[in-house]
Amino acid sequence: MKATTRPAQDRPSPEDAPIPPGPRRLILGVPTSGRREILTETVRHITEQERLPDLVVLAVAQERDIDRAALTGLPFPIKVVVGARSLSARRNRILEQIELADILMFLDDDFLMAPNYFAEVMAVFERHPYIVLATGAVIADGVVGRGYDHETGQQILDREAVLTAPEQLKDVYNGYGCNMAVRARPILTFGLRFDEALPLYSWLEDIDFSRQLADYGRLVRSNLLRGVHLGTRTGRTPGRRLGYSQIVNPVYMLRKGTVSTRKMLLLTGQVFASNLVHSIRPRQWIDSRGRLRGNLRAFWDILRGKIDPRRASEI
Repeated sequence: MKATTRPAQDRPSPEDAPIPPGPRRLILGVPTSGRREILTETVRHITEQERLPDLVVLAVAQERDIDRAALTGLPFPIKVVVGARSLSARRNRILEQIELADILMFLDDDFLMAPNYFAEVMAVFERHPYIVLATGAVIADGVVGRGYDHETGQQILDREAVLTAPEQLKDVYNGYGCNMAVRARPILTFGLRFDEALPLYSWLEDIDFSRQLADYGRLVRSNLLRGVHLGTRTGRTPGRRLGYSQIVNPVYMLRKGTVSTRKMLLLTGQVFASNLVHSIRPRQWIDSRGRLRGNLRAFWDILRGKIDPRRASEI
C-alpha cells in the first residue's frame, strides 16, 4: 500500500480559501504533561524572541501541569487549555484556538529557540505561499543521549544558534513535532486533525499529521530556523507502552494510508534493532528492555490481526 499524498500539480493551493480580514497572527502552541518546571523555563525563554508571539496556547493534561503564577507578567497573552490526556488530543485542542490567517508554531516544552526563530518563521510563510509546514534545524538533540538541562541548552544556543547565511529550504517527508510551524488555512479549510487513536505519547503523530498536510503544499526544513531540543527524560511514556506504540503505530498508519510500506518498514526496523542492541548493552537513561518487550507484544498482536494503537494504554 502506498501513502495517499497527491502529485504536486494536483494539490490545492493553501491560498485557495478566501483571505480573511485582519493581520496574520503567530500562535505558539505547547502541548505538555508532567513537566511543570521545565514548561515554566521554556515559556519564559520565549521572551528573548525578536518577534514575540501574538498568543501562546498551553495544552495541559491537568491543572497541576502548569505554574500559572510563574507565567504572569510576560509580554504576550497566554491561554491554558486543560483536560486533554494524549499528546494528539492536546495538539488538537491547540488547533481549536487558531483562525484562518494564522501561522501556528508547535513547540515542545523542552525546545529552546534561537532569538530570530519566530521572525524567520513568519518570513518563510510570507515569501513562500505554497509552503504549508516548516520545521527547523535542530542543532543539538538531547533525545539521542542523556538529554540537556536548560543551562546547557542555552550555552549551545549562544555558540551556534545564529546563522548568517542565505535561506536554504529542503523538502522533507514530515515535520519534527518538537518544532514545526504550519499554515492554518489548509488545516481549517480541509478539517485536518491529529489522530487521537494514537494514545499516550502518540508516537509518530507528527509524521501522520505532516502527511495529511502534504496533500496541500510543500513541507520544508529551513536552515534559518535553529534551536536545541533538550530531550528531557521526565514525563515520558514507560518503556513497554512506548515500545508497543513504536511498532503498532506505523502499521496502523500504513493501513490508513499516511505512510508507505517502505516507510513503515524503516520506522519499525530502526527502533526494533536499536532496542535489541541496547537490551544487550543497556543505556542508563532509556528503558530499552522495556521497549523491546513492548515491541515483541506488538508483533504478536499484529500477527493476530489486532492492530489498534490504543491497546498501548492497557499494557
